[in-house]
Amino acid sequence: MSIEIVKEYLKKYNKDKEIITFDVSTATVKLAAQALNVKEGQIAKTLAFKKDDGCMLIVTAGDVKIDNSKFKNEFGFKARMVSAEETAKETNHAVGGVCPFGVKEDVSIYLDKSLLEYETVYPACGSSSSAILLTPKELSEIIKYDKWIDVCKLKETEYEQV
Repeated sequence: MSIEIVKEYLKKYNKDKEIITFDVSTATVKLAAQALNVKEGQIAKTLAFKKDDGCMLIVTAGDVKIDNSKFKNEFGFKARMVSAEETAKETNHAVGGVCPFGVKEDVSIYLDKSLLEYETVYPACGSSSSAILLTPKELSEIIKYDKWIDVCKLKETEYEQV
């Protein structure tokens, strides 16, 4: 079970007891923000993308989306998400619980600067009903990440779409 992998991983940092579990789903940014009673931006969503030699994860604030041109400038290829079926195989976590904790060794992890807009963020913990409260600095100290990047833009509001 994926949450058990995360608990074991976080135990090294004395954070395994800080995992919050819910009786409701927190599989989406909106559901997680409602369950935690926080802004959607405070939900640290982890997105899985394909790359030539496997998979990479990008952790972003919940109120942003990937900017395709920034992504291509940063990585040199077009953003293609890993399919829902492949996600667990590639990352150790199923969709709804994907997080940067306890992932396979060959998975590259990047932290988007959008996380720095918030004092605290809530990444998932391997299941669709779990999270942990961390500062962006704490997050960066307990995961093996490649670097901080800037590949996001704010989501359009309903007004801007009209």
